[in-house]
Amino acid sequence: MGAGLLCLLWITTASAAQTLDVLHWWTSLSERQAANTLAGALQDEGIVWRDAAIPGGAGIGAFKVLKSRVLSGRAPDVAQLIGPTLDDWGELGLLLELDDVAMDEGWSAAFFPTIAALVRVQGHTVAVPVGLHRINTLYYQPKLFVEQGLRPPRNWAEFERVAARLQRAGITPLAQSSEPWQVATLFETLLLAETGAAYYKQLLQLRRPDDWFDPRVFRALERLRSLKRWMAQPVPQRGWEEVARSFARGDAAMWIMGDWARGELLSLGLDVDREFACIAVPGTGGAHLYSVDTFAMMAGGYGKQREQETMARSLASVPLQLAYNRIKGSVPVRRDIDPAALDSCGRDSWQTFSRGAAVQAPSIVHRMATDEAMKDAIIAQIYRYFTDDQVAATEVQRRLATIMRALQNDTGVRRTPR
Repeated sequence: MGAGLLCLLWITTASAAQTLDVLHWWTSLSERQAANTLAGALQDEGIVWRDAAIPGGAGIGAFKVLKSRVLSGRAPDVAQLIGPTLDDWGELGLLLELDDVAMDEGWSAAFFPTIAALVRVQGHTVAVPVGLHRINTLYYQPKLFVEQGLRPPRNWAEFERVAARLQRAGITPLAQSSEPWQVATLFETLLLAETGAAYYKQLLQLRRPDDWFDPRVFRALERLRSLKRWMAQPVPQRGWEEVARSFARGDAAMWIMGDWARGELLSLGLDVDREFACIAVPGTGGAHLYSVDTFAMMAGGYGKQREQETMARSLASVPLQLAYNRIKGSVPVRRDIDPAALDSCGRDSWQTFSRGAAVQAPSIVHRMATDEAMKDAIIAQIYRYFTDDQVAATEVQRRLATIMRALQNDTGVRRTPR
């Protein structure tokens, strides 16, 4: 084949390939690898993933960029949208309805019921879920625990004994960043540990101000502050990826963070159960504090609908669910996979979530439980309490109750926690 013909073939193939502009916030090592896995699958379908990654933990920057692009008439073809924010965008008619794809692929039967409901707005499927994260995860260093004659803590009394032993040995017991969303992520796991899934959801669903004066909320706040003594001092403000690298170096014995951290640790070359292991945060063994990664197809002029629907089918398929989530640290959103294909951490997450709504608790910080206004207000109060020891727990309870009172009669669109 001559050089001219080869060139013509390349031009024809490149021009035939359709491009999807994908906006998301996956920028860490493992997140990039996971995104590349999705992009590679699209490439096999003749679709080019044009990356628009926006740095920033918890998607804070990405949401701002998305709003700006939509307002300026430059909306991406695909955007990472999660939780109740899907309602807001769906109500405005900005999301492509994927009902035909969902019906053809049997999503309602394949997905966990909570997840199938999560991606529906006004009876229409408007997003494709790609991964289920468990946030109430405690990581620990197995080798270090063996050396110190310790077992991973299953309750808070055990945690205190383990932490004290580690500290006496000159080891920092608990890794943590003072970045606001990371502090609030730690708090919501403590809140779940104290209240259980049912009351946790009641706090967020009913928005009754008096519920926030419950002694269990007070104890969660007190524990958040008391845990500071087991952290490096002063508690540094750093990205979660940096915390992961520090933990991988052995700078701390334990770390409480969502299971995206597992994906990062794997990407750094660590082995599950040998160089790190994970269990549920003390007091939450039977519960699953969850966040679900989802992609919404922006409606636009419907010029990319075929490619968007192809992407949706691909992302929800069993092979890609297993491949992607193995890298990302999350687990498949499908209930028809074989849990034996997951590692020990993932298997516990998937099996716990499969027990149903009674054990499932939607994350506040990671946009599963509330609208943006409520999420931001809660994070601000928890961060202030964590960084200022002069603020009393009762004062935070009062402020949280005031926030609920202000939002109690808000009739804006929001997703009811399940």
